[in-house]
Amino acid sequence: MSSAVLSLKNIKKAYVMGETEFWALKGVSFDIHEGEMVALMGPSGSGKSTLMNIIGILDNPTEGDYILRGENVSDLDEFDRAEIRNAYIGFVFQAFHLLPRLNLLENVEVPLTYAGYAPWVRRERAMDMLNRVGLADKWRNLPSQISGGQKQRVAVARALAMNPALLLADEPTGNLDTQTGNEIMGLFHSLNDEGVTVLIVTHEAEIAQQTKRSIRLRDGLLESDRGHEQQRPILHEAVFGGAP
Repeated sequence: MSSAVLSLKNIKKAYVMGETEFWALKGVSFDIHEGEMVALMGPSGSGKSTLMNIIGILDNPTEGDYILRGENVSDLDEFDRAEIRNAYIGFVFQAFHLLPRLNLLENVEVPLTYAGYAPWVRRERAMDMLNRVGLADKWRNLPSQISGGQKQRVAVARALAMNPALLLADEPTGNLDTQTGNEIMGLFHSLNDEGVTVLIVTHEAEIAQQTKRSIRLRDGLLESDRGHEQQRPILHEAVFGGAP
């Protein structure tokens, strides 16, 4: 088995609302290894979005350890979270989040700019990424001048610019028609074949079925973890060690 890109160990997350303490995650543990393509699923209220924010280093867990590339990132301050996030996580969002006044090349350059790369390095790497997703010939275009599927390809190129340990895609086909969504999934498969580790957060069973492994949450716990060759149901029961 290849080494783990990320390892979650008994991750719990509590939110305080007035005098009420709500546990969105009640003890979630799993590893994702290099070269895997995994779907993270779960109904509304399952803790899926909370877990995605923790994996994306947008939030810290209340309890438990999150090991990313061998480094414990469970309790970072906002500045350190931003640095680690930019270095290790490539994000692809449902709404694309491209900057409308920048052309496609400049959009892909954004994380490289934040990381302090020289202009010529940014330009060369961004063009390489656009070429990788088949859009190098449109680098001068603004986001308003391309289709939804092309916007998502640009978002993927931007996510890959820093050569991240993990490509984290949040409902990446949610704003696309079926055919275009399938094309984006085809792009993810091509990247995964090249060795890119991909985690897709989705509520669509059709999308999850196209990945190599599906992890499902329910009520803040792991309900199942299924791969191609084996199905491993996870018991709802958990030892919370003080957490409800």
